[in-house]
Amino acid sequence: MTRSDPSASLPAIPELAAHWKKLDLAAILRRPAAFISISQTKSLYEPWGAQAREKQWERGSLEATLKVVAAARKQPNFLSYSWVGAPIFRDSQPKTAFDEVQFASWAEGHDFSPEKRLEDNELVDPLRAEVRSGDLEFNELALQSAFIGTPLPIELSRKRIEVIVLTGLHLDWCIEGNARAARDNGFLPIVIGDATGTQRIDQQEAAYERINKFFAPVISAADFVRYLSAD
Repeated sequence: MTRSDPSASLPAIPELAAHWKKLDLAAILRRPAAFISISQTKSLYEPWGAQAREKQWERGSLEATLKVVAAARKQPNFLSYSWVGAPIFRDSQPKTAFDEVQFASWAEGHDFSPEKRLEDNELVDPLRAEVRSGDLEFNELALQSAFIGTPLPIELSRKRIEVIVLTGLHLDWCIEGNARAARDNGFLPIVIGDATGTQRIDQQEAAYERINKFFAPVISAADFVRYLSAD
């Protein structure tokens, strides 16, 4: 994959909302924590993927995610790692009338064989190399939540997780949806802004602002590493 410097075109991660500034995020990140990557698949990061038109491999989210995983693995309080797929080909899933038409629209124009459809939803190779024994791998079954119909809730409960660190795609869909779900389920979500992305770059600033204001702190991968290194 050819990657370019995304800094010239991507919006800046916003300053923390005033209410989040009252928190000691370094202390919060020392609580029992989980890392969750969502939809960081070949569909979005390979030039042949069904969603390749977005060119997410040019935007830096993969590199930021690798930085986050490497730092988290060094911390004994990061007890859970989940790699969550969000397939656009959902023929075999139970669906409502709304799901039927919406999911079908995602697959339109993609003449993929059954084997290629499975490969499309595989974790992209650089992240595949980071998966360890005991990590969870599963697909979202709901529209934009990893909490419904998956092993995630019992995993978080058994390990007494308090903090959830989110990376992946798309910022204004699965990441925002899961940040909201995490808050509503009593967790403390933190979104790594440069390890995410929207379908279109012009959608990203508004998504950052909305999530950061209402649902979860949005920080950079560099700040995440810095918080973990704080005494």
